[in-house]
Amino acid sequence: MSKKKKLAALCYAFPRTMPVMAGYLVLGAAYGILMNVNGFGIWWALLISVFVYAGSLQYLGITFFVAAVNPWYAFFMSLMLNARHLFYGLSMLDKYKDAGRLKPYLVFSLTDETFSVLCNEEPPEGIPKYWVYFFVSVLDQLYWVTGAVIGALAGTMITFSTAGMDFALTALFVVIFIDQWKSGKGHQAAFVGVCASALCVVVFGQSVFIVPAMILILVIITAGYFMEKRKEEQP
Repeated sequence: MSKKKKLAALCYAFPRTMPVMAGYLVLGAAYGILMNVNGFGIWWALLISVFVYAGSLQYLGITFFVAAVNPWYAFFMSLMLNARHLFYGLSMLDKYKDAGRLKPYLVFSLTDETFSVLCNEEPPEGIPKYWVYFFVSVLDQLYWVTGAVIGALAGTMITFSTAGMDFALTALFVVIFIDQWKSGKGHQAAFVGVCASALCVVVFGQSVFIVPAMILILVIITAGYFMEKRKEEQP
């Protein structure tokens, strides 16, 4: 792959990551500040953001560290929190199948926001798509790591209340959803996601609704796909 094509892929990818950049710098900074406030220095924030890079799980991890929770409890809570990535991964199998040496990192760096950017992304002819996927992924992680380091540094120099900082993650999800709504041609999947999530919150409660919601969304969207396919095959 020529350097010119890689540069073209980077130039194509960067504007698409700008909404994530705005959110991740703030989110990462909030995470770094919270780590510092709870007694963990800049190197903890940096290394965890590089090697774990799990967004909401990193926030939850602060509680695990401070409370010294049972490792098995931490394992199952982490599994439940990140179970949604099983569904993300399944939906990206075809997209990543020929990514070659880039594939391991693409799998590792698949976050909610990166998935949101890449799920419908098809670069124009002449721009290597797998390098676009790679640059979107690496830029998103760079934003998060940079924010975490800035926050950890700021936490050593500035004293202020951290109340409400964890809401930044929810705010970013809302921004990504609105952006996808505006750019999408159809809103059926969005309606399914919102309605299924709301139903599962009512039925299962706020603490365990994510996995049932993801299963319900997958079932409904899969059923809709086969129904549409059957209609197209009918004479």
